[in-house]
Amino acid sequence: MDNLSDTLKKLKITAVDRTEDSLEGCLDCLLQALAQNNMETSEKIQGSGILQLFASLLIPQSACTAKVANIIAEVAKNEFMRIPCVDAGLISPLVQLLNSKDQEVLLQTGRALGNICYDSHEGRSAVDQAGGAQIVIDHLRSLCSITDPANEKLLTVFCGMLMNYSNENDSLQAQLINMGVIPTLVKLLGIHCQNAALTEMCLVAFGNLAELESSKEQFASTNIAEELVKLFKKQIEHDKREMIFEVLAPLAENDAIKLQLVEAGLVECLLEIVQQKVDSDKEDDIAELKTASDLMVLLLLGDESMQKLFEGGKGNVFQRVLSWIPSNNHQLQLAGALAIANFARNDGNCIHMVDNGIVEKLMDLLGRHVEEGNVTVQHAALSALRNLAIPVVNKAKMLSAGVTEAVLKFLKSEMPPVQFKLLGTLRMLIDAQEAAEQLGKNVKLVERLVEWCEAKDHAGVMGESNRLLSALIRHSKSKDVIKTIVQSGGIKHLVTMATSEHVIMQNEALVALALIAALELGTAEKDLESAKLVQILHKLLADERSAPEIKYNSMVLICALMGSESLHKEVQDLAFLDVISKLRSHENKSVAQQASLTEQRLTVES
Repeated sequence: MDNLSDTLKKLKITAVDRTEDSLEGCLDCLLQALAQNNMETSEKIQGSGILQLFASLLIPQSACTAKVANIIAEVAKNEFMRIPCVDAGLISPLVQLLNSKDQEVLLQTGRALGNICYDSHEGRSAVDQAGGAQIVIDHLRSLCSITDPANEKLLTVFCGMLMNYSNENDSLQAQLINMGVIPTLVKLLGIHCQNAALTEMCLVAFGNLAELESSKEQFASTNIAEELVKLFKKQIEHDKREMIFEVLAPLAENDAIKLQLVEAGLVECLLEIVQQKVDSDKEDDIAELKTASDLMVLLLLGDESMQKLFEGGKGNVFQRVLSWIPSNNHQLQLAGALAIANFARNDGNCIHMVDNGIVEKLMDLLGRHVEEGNVTVQHAALSALRNLAIPVVNKAKMLSAGVTEAVLKFLKSEMPPVQFKLLGTLRMLIDAQEAAEQLGKNVKLVERLVEWCEAKDHAGVMGESNRLLSALIRHSKSKDVIKTIVQSGGIKHLVTMATSEHVIMQNEALVALALIAALELGTAEKDLESAKLVQILHKLLADERSAPEIKYNSMVLICALMGSESLHKEVQDLAFLDVISKLRSHENKSVAQQASLTEQRLTVES
């Protein structure tokens, strides 16, 4: 280290004199010292004030330039040296050197800039201001097609530099995207796929850029899908495949890329991985099985890619996914159920699947997860059943297959995601009067619904419970169902639902309340009174923002309440006539007509 102090002193003198030979000797000495103990040597260099001199040594025509850049690259491996490199004014001359024709100078300059940018805001800003990124991208473009080892090494360094420059920095990543880096990197990957280091660097760059929404369109206009699938097929090592997966997952969020990946044959690769790993208990294999099956489900979220793989329900992929449902592997059961839920996104697919026995498979799967079951599998299977129940022709078939009984076994669940899907599935199934009546008289179900109507922490569960209560009344039109709901304390929730911010829910509540008033007013009277229904209706009618159908159904309900003495008195006390007479000139004809009828009714009854 004493020797190093002498070298640094000597370097100060020779840097000024520019005697090439002695300068080169000093630089070699420094490089040697850095190779032996980088951190300690870097500290000495910083302490000596020599960094400032390096700026004057970074000149294109000097034979020592590459060595100076190499020393900067080495010291910048230390975090504490990056800001001093910026402060010493090294960035601008380094960026100028990117215009050199000398390959070694370019290589060392790329390393120096890349290391200074690593995790350093100051380094990145300085390179940004000096315009370094554009020059590097231009180099990548012009050198892209040359496959000799020295050029591939330089390309790898340049890719690494851009990575360090933009890593986890959205605005710099967006800048690179605008400069057109994506098509260049995709081209690089295609040409240099035999070079492991360069391929890896491209993948890391893709992984970073793909997180940015603005990158997806650019990726979609390249042949990235084809290149990645080609590369994927060649990989045997888990780590390499994992790197490709990390790029595929964010890219596959884009529908156009989903379709490209399907067309490039990714699905076949994923199915093969599932087959290979399904019985393994190795941690890596379990992780890869999860990643492959998750990605498979993600590809099915695109309408075109999903339909292409469904192939009218005859497709090999669809059949293979079906075989995951009875599997003993929870991850595959989950992926299989989610895949079915994704296939069940149009009526044609849903009808075909129900006709071909998918409901029974899903019910068997649910049956295996009733006691101490896997919550994610329960949620996925219920999602699939809910989607399958949307087409009208499927409802009766699913009811007779026993879906409601299978679903009701999960009433005990304390997991909001499961509760939410259970409610949604039942609501989809009860369009038929008979089913609605049967479920509406099920005291355990109705009591649980009333309980969930108060689940303020879970708005989805609360909303679905209210909607199901209302649907049981609207579809059954049954006095017994209304009595069960009144006895379980459900009335107040339906009245609250009439004030929902969602018009569809308000409307469902008002129609259900009108049926209650028409069929069982005596039974519900006290609850309607204590829930302040009349005051709420007055507010809805007086509020100019209320939708026409809300005004219409509120007036229908007012007329139905006239049969109750106490509610009738409340209506009279609130001067409803004033509000309703104004609605006779409402622009909506149905509202205007109903206002006239309601006014007559109120006048006669007063």
